[in-house]
Amino acid sequence: DGSHILVLGQRFGNVLVGIQPAFGYEGDPMRLLFERDFAPTHAFSAFYRYVREDFGAHAILHWGTHGALEFMPGKQVGMSAGCWPDRLIGSTPNFYLYAANNPSEGTIAKRRSGATLISYLSPPVTSAGLYRGLMELKSSLQRWRQLDNDSNERPALEEIILSQAKAVDLSETDIGKLVNAVHELEYTLIPHGLHVVGEPVSDDEREELLRHVAEASTDRDVDLAAMDRLLREDHEVPALLRALDGRFIRPVCGGDLIRTPEILPTGRNIHGFDPFRIPSVFAVTDGARQAALVLDTHAAQGGAMPETVAMVLWGTDNLKSEGGPIAQALALMGAAPRFDSFGRLAGARLLPLADLGRPRIDVMVTLSGIFRDLLPLQTKMLAEAAYLAASADEPVELNYVRKHALALAAESNIPLEEAALRVFSNADGAYGSHVNQLIDSGAWTEEEELANMFTTRKCFAHGRNGNATAHAGVMKSVLKGVDFAYQNLESIELGITTVDHYFDSLGGITRAAKQAGGQEIPVYIGDQTRGKGQVRTLADQVALETRTRALNPKWYEGMLKHGHEGVRHIECHLTNTMGWSATTGQVAPWVYQQFTQTYVLDEKMRQRLADLNPKAAAKVVHRLLEAHRRDYWQPDSETLEALERAGEELEDKLEGIGMEAAA
Repeated sequence: DGSHILVLGQRFGNVLVGIQPAFGYEGDPMRLLFERDFAPTHAFSAFYRYVREDFGAHAILHWGTHGALEFMPGKQVGMSAGCWPDRLIGSTPNFYLYAANNPSEGTIAKRRSGATLISYLSPPVTSAGLYRGLMELKSSLQRWRQLDNDSNERPALEEIILSQAKAVDLSETDIGKLVNAVHELEYTLIPHGLHVVGEPVSDDEREELLRHVAEASTDRDVDLAAMDRLLREDHEVPALLRALDGRFIRPVCGGDLIRTPEILPTGRNIHGFDPFRIPSVFAVTDGARQAALVLDTHAAQGGAMPETVAMVLWGTDNLKSEGGPIAQALALMGAAPRFDSFGRLAGARLLPLADLGRPRIDVMVTLSGIFRDLLPLQTKMLAEAAYLAASADEPVELNYVRKHALALAAESNIPLEEAALRVFSNADGAYGSHVNQLIDSGAWTEEEELANMFTTRKCFAHGRNGNATAHAGVMKSVLKGVDFAYQNLESIELGITTVDHYFDSLGGITRAAKQAGGQEIPVYIGDQTRGKGQVRTLADQVALETRTRALNPKWYEGMLKHGHEGVRHIECHLTNTMGWSATTGQVAPWVYQQFTQTYVLDEKMRQRLADLNPKAAAKVVHRLLEAHRRDYWQPDSETLEALERAGEELEDKLEGIGMEAAA
């Protein structure tokens, strides 16, 4: 607080429940955004010293994905006394309650803070279902389908259907496509509430979950009876107690429950992968199919064959899919992994143009910091694929990598190998573009600031040797020609509006591409959560998640069951949606209008939010007003006045709570 270092928490006998201090410098949060070599704040360092020495903990149990200890400065592997994670936790045993579906970030915690992971279930999933006007629309569509094509009733019913669709902000005018759209909304899988450690899955949730596992497992045998038995029991609290007793925690590979039932029982020490086997044979085959799917989707949207594609790769998604997104990037370039005689990944090789059947597409890859840390072999392979394509003796009209690399080499007078750099990430030890932090804080004025933040943080290019060096000029040159941006969605639990990492990476690169090239570019999401995958435009994906989650009583009632934390999730959904508006401009205004009607103009709902979490409730209102100020939507004067009144009421409530606490 300026004169004291405070340790926040509460002691219960021999247990201290402490709140880890913020990662950055609260008085100067922008400092961390531009500095690579830094030390933790005094408060952060003092917190762990207090736990180790003053409280004298025999063990530390970290809750929540993810904390900041494992992301403190230091080496990525082989930690030493000069590395901050080791300096902070010392030799104290570190146990970490971790989501079973997040092996990549969990691996960082193991590698950099010596953590023993104890897995917990992700929330149960359910079909989104329909509500309000969507149910009436479905009834009308069912009646329309039952009528003969020459029925006199059809024209009048079609007018009603289009009117009903407009009322729920569905702009499709083709009745057949409306049928498909409503079906997708009804059967999209969404998380239902939050998982509570120590509570087995309820009977209804377990029954639906097993049904979805069975539907996703048509090509393999799954013991549903064994799954049912394991889901009826709590394995997580007993595992925590075993760990604190110094006993062995059995390992298991991490993954999503629906696609990887082997994660049961939870309460185990999750691990990730064999780095020499990624991408797998299946991933290479499926990656080629998914690459063709995104090209077909772009063509269906009226786009020509792209010359340059910007693609975001995450560690988590590639671990879950055995390297599926990596294989997609290779397929677009017309390349494949190269394995040695022992079956270990050794690099990349080019596919013949005759086999490819189209030009080699120039693929700019942006890696998450975790991908960079966990998959160095794959990083070098991608860089080698780009170099091989750039140096191949092929016509430039059939090899866009070579076309663009030769042009840049001539223009900037740099070697071809430098001009062919296509794999970008953060500086070693740094993570994220911090576009998400700017959006959350509101500490930005123009969208150009978001683009500058992204290019400053993510301009470190990896060569064939795996080393990364800042190459902002090469990055901006490639960004100038990007035709569309793309990322996969691998999790049912986490949508692109659920967490801010999606717009931080994919949104950030889209805004940077617009700054470099001077025009909007399409953005596509490859939904890999069910079946053989589907590619949607960003606008369609945001609309789908808004309708199936934020506006869906089934979703928000599931969240509100969890009180304070549930309201925070609702607020995060809105903030992340606005992040997409800021970085891509591809969120329809009706999203904000419907959000306002659902959570603010409904007095009972607004009061529920305020009672459960007044701070998050106030943030919802202020975020909607911010979206209006930034011209992402234009509510009518009555709605705007209602929002402003609601904001004042919630601020008064927060002030009253503060005065009461002080007294």
